[in-house]
Amino acid sequence: MNLLEKLYTLIIFLAVIIGIGLGQAEMIKINAESFIVPLLIGMLYITFLQIPFEEIKKAFKNIKFTYTSGLINFVWTPLFAWLLSFLFLGDNAALSIGFIMLMVTPCTDWYLIFTGIAKGNVALSTAILPLNLILQVILLPIFLLIFGGTTGIIELSFLVESIFVVLFIPFVLAFLTKMVLRNKEQLRENLLEKLSIFPILFLSFAIVAMFASQGQLLLENLVIMWQMTIPILLFFIINFIVSQKVGQWMKFPTADTTSLSLTTLARNSPIALAIAMTAFPDQPLIALALVIGPLLELPILAVITQVLLFMNKNKRM
Repeated sequence: MNLLEKLYTLIIFLAVIIGIGLGQAEMIKINAESFIVPLLIGMLYITFLQIPFEEIKKAFKNIKFTYTSGLINFVWTPLFAWLLSFLFLGDNAALSIGFIMLMVTPCTDWYLIFTGIAKGNVALSTAILPLNLILQVILLPIFLLIFGGTTGIIELSFLVESIFVVLFIPFVLAFLTKMVLRNKEQLRENLLEKLSIFPILFLSFAIVAMFASQGQLLLENLVIMWQMTIPILLFFIINFIVSQKVGQWMKFPTADTTSLSLTTLARNSPIALAIAMTAFPDQPLIALALVIGPLLELPILAVITQVLLFMNKNKRM
């Protein structure tokens, strides 16, 4: 974990503050929005470039773990997220959609760090990673239409166009880049090492731009922070219990159960945020919910990692 990854929560928070400050200048406020999409495309291109798609075959060597994590991530979790949004955020459609977008997108990067710290099966978690990415890209529009289609916020044509621009284009570019570098392993590793810090930087600049153009909305809706806290905490607590019980029921080794917990808890806020900022430019509360998410998520995951270490240590005694 490099320094930027360790400071991710702080960086996101500072990006929000800097964006609000810059937004006080009218010229910046008017022009900031035009920088968001290019920054997000750059961020996702490098993110997709780092995904080991060649590992996807390995995921199917452990069929039991693959379908178990898939069912939790893409069947149970969307239904559970919708229930939480209905109970706690039902009076705010934009906030509800932002919460659901965050919760239905499994993490595809830093959860491996937490898995390693918690002594989980990192190889297994790495193998499931590209499958999680592909499924969430395919299913996210479907979940949005199912759970948010009646709100009047979601326009199918604009959603499809945004996903094409923000997800499909960088995905294809990353795939083509991998093809070109397929037989140049050393060159690819050097390239990825040099580019590794840029996704966080691009995302941070995109958040700065978003809050420079819409920062006043945050100041007018500070209560949203508290509205989001309860459903986010409940999501992590209940899903942690579910994943542990399912792992025991499936008779997974301790390391595999740890991996199951973290791959079904950690969320992919950058991808969800990229779609929110492009698909719903006139609904900044959706993006705001996705910024609040990781501010709470990373400290929670750090605590859960320590809980897993404690539990697993007791099992070995």
